[in-house]
Amino acid sequence: MRQNVERGKEMYSPALLTLLQNRLEQCQLSLEKLQKGLAVLAPDLAPTHETLVSILRSTSAVNTRSKFSASEVNGLREQLKKIESSMKGGNFVGPDGTPLAGQDDLKSLMERCWRWTEIVLEREGKIDERFQDQYDRLVEIRNQLDRLSVTQAWSLRETDLFGYQRKLDRIDEARVEGNFVDPTGQPADLHAQRTLLYLIRRSYAYIYALLISSEPVSEALLPVYNQLQTLRRCLVEVRESGGVSNSRELYPYSMKLNSIDNMRVDGKFYVGSDIPEGQGSVNALLAECYDIVWELRASVADREDKDSS
Repeated sequence: MRQNVERGKEMYSPALLTLLQNRLEQCQLSLEKLQKGLAVLAPDLAPTHETLVSILRSTSAVNTRSKFSASEVNGLREQLKKIESSMKGGNFVGPDGTPLAGQDDLKSLMERCWRWTEIVLEREGKIDERFQDQYDRLVEIRNQLDRLSVTQAWSLRETDLFGYQRKLDRIDEARVEGNFVDPTGQPADLHAQRTLLYLIRRSYAYIYALLISSEPVSEALLPVYNQLQTLRRCLVEVRESGGVSNSRELYPYSMKLNSIDNMRVDGKFYVGSDIPEGQGSVNALLAECYDIVWELRASVADREDKDSS
């Protein structure tokens, strides 16, 4: 990114370049802060940390669905119980029984997971009525962006996303000292705060993903592209919900990927004798789906090895 700014010195105004440079520095500081927080974790705790973060996200996702599912939240709580049962004497320990570094942060994260799942179960997907309007608007934006991410037309332009971004900005900028407040100035409770923040961040993430997928996909390739988008989404949900119990559950995904892969000739998708635009995007999506399937299969193999040892 810094190289792009350097290359643009002869083409863009100094004011714009200064703005970009300042934004880059802010991003760098935020990144360093996040990396510093993760650096204290022992390598053996990294998988557990990822699982706990996934549980937080999955709980928030269930919390904002049109039909609340208590069983899904209880399933996530079962994962927390498994993590808790792996502790020895209240600590996360290594193979030699020594407490691992960074576990205080991990314990705090686990407590957040327990508390958040409890709150979500209590509220059953219902938000404080004082914030129902913001919630409805954010859910609508999230759902529209979600549909775009699955059925993105090749003609989608960056400017098409700016309207969504401005709507999000207006809701986000209405916060007072980081908190959502009602018309009387009273702050939202923890459930409403986290729910609205999740929807805002999820929507921004959709916009970012759509912006970086700048290569147009021709209409001829859209059916394949959309199938892969849907497949990727399903695989990500499987991964975030804890993976699969055995490799047989991955067969339908593998078969679908193979059927799409077999459509290629010399690594390209043809329509008749034409090579449609969007080969890079489709191939990258196909490769990503294969990678996720491989990760899920490797996780199953690791569990089986641990069970047999």
